[in-house]
Amino acid sequence: MKLVLHTGVHFTEEDRLMKCLLRNADDFASKGTMVPGHTRYRGILRETLNAMVSAPASEMARDVLMDAILDDGEADRVILSDANFFRTPKSAFQQGMFYPAAPVRMMRMTEIFEGDDVEIFMGIRNPATLLPILYNKSENQDADAFWGGRDPHEVVWSETIGLLREAVPNVPITVWCNEDSPMIWAHIIRQMAGLPDDQKIIGGFDLLSSIMSTEGMKRFRAYLKDHPIMTEHQKRRAIAAFLDKYAIEDEVEEELDMPGWTEDLVEDMSEAYDEDVSVIAGIPGVRVLLP
Repeated sequence: MKLVLHTGVHFTEEDRLMKCLLRNADDFASKGTMVPGHTRYRGILRETLNAMVSAPASEMARDVLMDAILDDGEADRVILSDANFFRTPKSAFQQGMFYPAAPVRMMRMTEIFEGDDVEIFMGIRNPATLLPILYNKSENQDADAFWGGRDPHEVVWSETIGLLREAVPNVPITVWCNEDSPMIWAHIIRQMAGLPDDQKIIGGFDLLSSIMSTEGMKRFRAYLKDHPIMTEHQKRRAIAAFLDKYAIEDEVEEELDMPGWTEDLVEDMSEAYDEDVSVIAGIPGVRVLLP
């Protein structure tokens, strides 16, 4: 079985993505892909992973979990989504590193699902906008505990993703930038479901409609109707053009509440983030979805 794990990250579009997957659940099920509701698995899976701190999972762990997940159904592919796979927001960033518990947590996941093909899907976010949120959520805001002696612009996602690859080298990882999500939303959903890009889905423009004016969406849909034959790349270029003109400013601009944050620092961190995405794309076994 293919087990697709959407691991967040926190404060991206994880909840909206799960809702979009569930809207397509019936159609996906007809193609052998199960999208169970999160109440079926998040609690019991979290308890299983936490228990493995002191003892290995029992031989029956997978069967128990799959019974809960599938509810007597069958599937070739199962999509699970939980931003807390790698810990909660209060411990998501420690010692200057994103999700330091991620490698061990994934090792335990692959122990449970040893006979299955496990794959990670993860949306990342500019540290300049994410760190202020995680700092305010952190259980320990002491400088040493939070930053670990690092400067903000030294914080990179490639460290966490590289350690994940070392911990579970047989688990493919698919990454995208949350900032790009409006332009590749439907592509992300299809990739998770194992569908071709020409497969119709429900809610392919859900995220776009939340950040574009009503007038802009009306004009965008009219443009698509007038241009029925377009490649995915052409659609993304059109989305970018319409967003440039019709984006709702309050939805795309963010206030950054963080001690010591300056415009120059945010700019430097954003440039480092762009460079880091290129580093991530070069890690074997990792693919980056781009507009």
